Amino acid sequence: MTDERSKVSLTLDRDFMRGVFVALAAGLVLAFTGAFGMGHTPFWFRVAYWEPIMLMGALWGHLCSMMIGRYIDADRRPWTAALVMTAVISGPLAVMVWTATTLWFDDDRSLRLDRLVDFLAPVTVVTGVLCVLNVFLDRTPPQTHAAPAGSAPVRFLERLPPRLRGATLRAVQAEDHYLRLHTDRGSDLILMRLSDAVAELAGMEGAQTHRSWWVAREAVRDVRRGDGRATLILDGGLEAAVSRRYARALRDAGWF
Repeated sequence: MTDERSKVSLTLDRDFMRGVFVALAAGLVLAFTGAFGMGHTPFWFRVAYWEPIMLMGALWGHLCSMMIGRYIDADRRPWTAALVMTAVISGPLAVMVWTATTLWFDDDRSLRLDRLVDFLAPVTVVTGVLCVLNVFLDRTPPQTHAAPAGSAPVRFLERLPPRLRGATLRAVQAEDHYLRLHTDRGSDLILMRLSDAVAELAGMEGAQTHRSWWVAREAVRDVRRGDGRATLILDGGLEAAVSRRYARALRDAGWF
C-alpha cells in the first residue's frame, strides 16, 4: 500500500478547489472594478496582476485553514474561525502582495519597508471577505452515490484490512491522521485522509455528515437530537455526529 504520509496536505482536495474558485472570481471582480486605484490601467493588465495574487492567497489560505481547523471547529464557531483565519493569513499575505506589487509596478523594484504598512488594511479587508465566504459557503456535504449494476467495485473497499474484507462498511471516522473503519465485523484503523477516502467511496450511497465522519446511508437506523445538534444512530448502536453546517442539507435529502 502506498504510504499516505507522502500525500501531504497540498493535495488538490475539495476545500482547496472551492477556495481557488472563490479567489479567481474575486480577482476578476477586483480587476473589473479597478480596485485600489488601478482604474487607469488596462483591463488585461489588472487581470494579469490580480489573478496570480489571488491564487497565491488561495494556496496560503488553504494551508492556514487546515492548520487552524485542528484547533477551531468552524461548525460550532464559524465567525471565530473566519476571524482567526483572517488574522493569521493577512500578515504574511500582505508581505507577499507588497513584494509582488513592487516588482510588478516599480521601475527600480526597490522594496521599501515604509510602504508595507499601506498594504495591511486592503489585504486584511479582502482576506476577511474571502474567509467569511469560504466558511459559510461550505454547507453542502460531500456525498457518494450507489453505482449502477455491473460497475467496478468500490475502490475504497480494497483498503479494508484482511480481517475485515467482505464486511459491510457502516461508517468512516477520522482520528488524527488515521481513519477508523466501522463495519459489521468490528473496526480497524488505516492511514489516510477523510477527503481522499470520500473520493474513493464513489459507488456507495453515503455522505460526509461531519468533518470527521462519512456514513453509509443504509446503516442509519435513527437520529437523536439535543443541544441543537443531531446524532445519527447506526447499526450496532454506533453514533455518528452531524455538524450544524451539514444538518439542513442532510435533512432536506431525507437522512432524518
